[in-house]
Amino acid sequence: MNGSRIAAVGHYQPAKVLTNEDLAGMVDTSDEWITSRVGIRTRHIAGPDEPVDELAAHAAAKALAAAGLTPGDIDLVLVATSTSVDRSPNMAARVAARLGIPSPAAMDVNVVCAGFTHALATADHAVRAGASVRALVVGADKMSDVTDWSDRSTCVLVGDGAGAAVVEASDEPGIAPVLWGSVPEMGHAVRIEGTPARFAQEGQSVYRWATTQLPPLARKVCERAGLTPEDLAAVVLHQANLRIIEPLAEKLGAVNAVVARDVAESGNTSAASIPLAFSKLVEQGAVSTGDPVLLFGFGGNLSYAGQVVRCP
Repeated sequence: MNGSRIAAVGHYQPAKVLTNEDLAGMVDTSDEWITSRVGIRTRHIAGPDEPVDELAAHAAAKALAAAGLTPGDIDLVLVATSTSVDRSPNMAARVAARLGIPSPAAMDVNVVCAGFTHALATADHAVRAGASVRALVVGADKMSDVTDWSDRSTCVLVGDGAGAAVVEASDEPGIAPVLWGSVPEMGHAVRIEGTPARFAQEGQSVYRWATTQLPPLARKVCERAGLTPEDLAAVVLHQANLRIIEPLAEKLGAVNAVVARDVAESGNTSAASIPLAFSKLVEQGAVSTGDPVLLFGFGGNLSYAGQVVRCP
């Protein structure tokens, strides 16, 4: 085999929907204030009896079913998350146990909002190296657990959910080489820290970095795939904020691409946002099998990772 490909995707969101009007009853905000600044209308919030691994397992089960596979076909489980409560067992092991995957390598990847694209690259590398035949890659976060619901600058942003992809060996590479990196000295710009852990960010710093520094990096991702931005059928950026997504997509120059805007419905779901938005585009028929799609994650640690993939 010469490479790997995404065989199928799946996603899951909790049933409870929190609207902007609901938030206006909790903090000093309004629907107009939220939509004009971040473009979010609703977000899904998990209950106290819905842990991160349950969200992840639901999305993973859908991806497995879409691929026509059983849990026994998986030999590697990677879960990207930054909202794991316990240190051990890790999320990947808990997801494997929920699904009945018999003896996988099981690892968590914590790169916050860029976690899924880091995990996807890791799965691609493992398959290419012959260390894995089929990998399950999940992005899942329960941001509601680490949110100060009295802080209107952050509580209006977040949502909970999960997205997953099955990665398998392929004669033709369906996952192009990753471009990844970080700005570690600026790690304080996005944080989940303290006891209890709380999400905080320096919004203006993140906005300036994302809209000025990331467009040329996204173009380099396309170059590594041997494509131009005009060749892309879809662009799935981390669903942070429409005020970041839209200018970044415009500066990239992907004029023929569908741009994922799931943040409007789902809010910022951190590591879940890219696979969640991508799975919805596939489910809606907005992209077709074989289409080139740019996945580009960015955020916590001021980390970034992106690759062009072929739509399953």
